[in-house]
Amino acid sequence: MALFKFSSTSIFLLIHIALFSSFSLAADPTVSYDFKLSYITVSPLGVPQKVIAINGQFPGPLVNATTNNNVVIKVYNDLDEDLLMTWPGIQMRRNSWQDGVLGTNCPIPPTWDFNYTFQVKDQIGSFFYFPSLNLQRASGGFGPFVINNRPVIQIPFAQPDGDFTLLIGDWYTRNHTALRADLDSGKDLGMPDGVLINGKGPYRYNTTLVPDGLPYETIKVDPGKTYRFRVHNVGTSTSLNFRIQGHNLLLVETEGYYTVQQNYTSFDIHVGQSSSFLVTMDQNATSDYYIVASARFVNESIWQKVSGVGILHYSNSKGPATGPLPEAPSDIYNQWSAMNQPKAIRQNTSASGARPNPQGSYHYGSINVTDTYILRSLPPTTIDRKLRATLNGISFVNPSTPIRLADLNKVKGSYKLDFPNAPLNRTFHRDTSVINATYKGFIEIILQNNDTRMQSFHMNGYSFFVVGMDWGIWSENSRGSYNKWDAISRSTVEVYPGGWTAVLASLDNAGVWNLRVENLDRWYLGQETYMRIINPEENGETEMPPPKNVLYCGALASKQQDLSHKSGASILHGNPNLFFTLLMALCAVSFSAKGFL
Repeated sequence: MALFKFSSTSIFLLIHIALFSSFSLAADPTVSYDFKLSYITVSPLGVPQKVIAINGQFPGPLVNATTNNNVVIKVYNDLDEDLLMTWPGIQMRRNSWQDGVLGTNCPIPPTWDFNYTFQVKDQIGSFFYFPSLNLQRASGGFGPFVINNRPVIQIPFAQPDGDFTLLIGDWYTRNHTALRADLDSGKDLGMPDGVLINGKGPYRYNTTLVPDGLPYETIKVDPGKTYRFRVHNVGTSTSLNFRIQGHNLLLVETEGYYTVQQNYTSFDIHVGQSSSFLVTMDQNATSDYYIVASARFVNESIWQKVSGVGILHYSNSKGPATGPLPEAPSDIYNQWSAMNQPKAIRQNTSASGARPNPQGSYHYGSINVTDTYILRSLPPTTIDRKLRATLNGISFVNPSTPIRLADLNKVKGSYKLDFPNAPLNRTFHRDTSVINATYKGFIEIILQNNDTRMQSFHMNGYSFFVVGMDWGIWSENSRGSYNKWDAISRSTVEVYPGGWTAVLASLDNAGVWNLRVENLDRWYLGQETYMRIINPEENGETEMPPPKNVLYCGALASKQQDLSHKSGASILHGNPNLFFTLLMALCAVSFSAKGFL
């Protein structure tokens, strides 16, 4: 038995070696993270409240990767409810098993853990992650995700002197369970209690509106230098206007695609959207400067106290920021002017993206559209005596067995492939109705917002070309206004109330992909669906098989083994290859110690 006499430290090192060797077989490097989600108590707006932290941090840590890296994130669920983590904008090529939404994945129960393993294939840019279930993002659990260019691919601007992430979002002092209870009882969430910047409340720019003693975000800079600011709206449901007092914002990237560079004094960032700016420190630093994120498209006099305020501090600053905040755009009642900003965003077709060829060389405007879907959203309505939100009259019900898992295990009746391609004149109802999308099709989606609120829509697994946007009702004649040359690619787009937005997408990523509103209240109430995109000539290469650690639920719950990290579950559980790798490593060390190697 002397063969297996090792210290706990030796065994830990051998496990580490075995884990490393199991990943080092891949050609591309791997970055690994452990995420422990749990509750902590903080007071960003002066009221103690329970928030979702990752490794004790609120917001969560940065995931920092480079194009084509393999990413391994081990998520420990120490919450008191089910959990899924999602990575919007990360395309999960051929691998919707890692997408982290209920239509594709079974949830991680409390005290369990799950390894997300995916490649950031041919991507660059600024993204964020968050928990996707039951309004949990309204309590935190979010953090930034950066994919850097490979060294051989130049970025289309001079290397910045620094890189800052700002997570901005509306915030309630009621946690997600209370907000959920409000929606379940038919109530609106009401006005948020404030806007946070990196999990912190506003700087006390006004002694009446802002209580004393709140923590606030400070960004420290040097005069004359240029910094990249990656700004993400991680909030619940409020569009925000972002601005830095006295400084121009040079827009350079949105959700993984470089833009034609344009200067703005302020920029609207809608729920779920991410944008990058270059900001040059060209002011005289007579004082600090305000960083502001304030509610957009609302009654400003009522919402005046709902502003996020941080501080830009020059190293040679002569004093604190004082006076009123820089003004927001004055076009609230001029809807035509408000839409000019998103219409002006263009893709930088001369810049390389994740690959050496220009990212805009894809001539999408000359491709024939194979399917058109008009998705109409309306104000929430009562269905089966419950408040529900709809797309084309259908309020989505998540399947008890995830869609593709049901396919592969021949579970019948989990969902229906009958989502209508236009609004129908029929009674609103709840259903698990999914778009039967065509693999390698080129789809046109019209997002028609007949609701009274600004909305953002997101498509998992893809970026799409934002080719059109206008007020009124979309018609086939609207195609004459489409941008068919340099429309920006992104994965989350705003749709103005009383208006429409048109996007085009090439459906080359097999799997099952969520298409949803990003406003958490409407999403929770059912305003989503999925696209099922399956290669009819599947040869085992267009879609990855389920991972070995796939979770089972619903009709397949009996297949699931206990993966609780509090039950003494072994790291080797469900991974026989790792077991044999470790066994060989143990034997090798033993033989080496005895002089046999």
